[in-house]
Amino acid sequence: MTRQPTLFLTVGLPCTGKTTAARRIEAEHRALRLTKDEWVKALYGHENPDSAQRVIEGRLIEIGLRSLELGNNVIIDYGLWSRDERSALRQAAADLGAKVEMLYFELPEAEQRKRLDQRQAEAPHTTWPMSDEELAEWAASIEIPTPGELDGSEPIDPPPPGFATWNEWRTRHWPPTVS
Repeated sequence: MTRQPTLFLTVGLPCTGKTTAARRIEAEHRALRLTKDEWVKALYGHENPDSAQRVIEGRLIEIGLRSLELGNNVIIDYGLWSRDERSALRQAAADLGAKVEMLYFELPEAEQRKRLDQRQAEAPHTTWPMSDEELAEWAASIEIPTPGELDGSEPIDPPPPGFATWNEWRTRHWPPTVS
């Protein structure tokens, strides 16, 4: 009998501890860690092009889903700020017979800024500059997971209008190429 793999989802704003936790989970659960920022940095260096964000996320998700299919634990380590993104991934994991553990990270704005400034000073090659205005805008746009989303007791939402399945939505939201 094979073990049921787990998809770990890290949800939160920048500098709230997602990647630190993902590294711990990677070691503790022998999981494949897919951290978008590491890939963007490797491919684009100092640039952080909007046009590549969803494509890179989508490619990492496809790698992660294939790894789940093969029975491996996987960590998707990026913000996942929208409920639709989380619902699409919960459904994809369910379709593969995998469990989902969602982890939400939040910090007071001042602590988030302190961590960002520290990261910029100590390891600027791992991040990009972020203004207070950007942090505030992002904080206003994140859809904070509900307790039922976090513990898995809440049913997965149906796909948004215009999409028959979450797979269809996922393919549109995370396109296979930069257009």
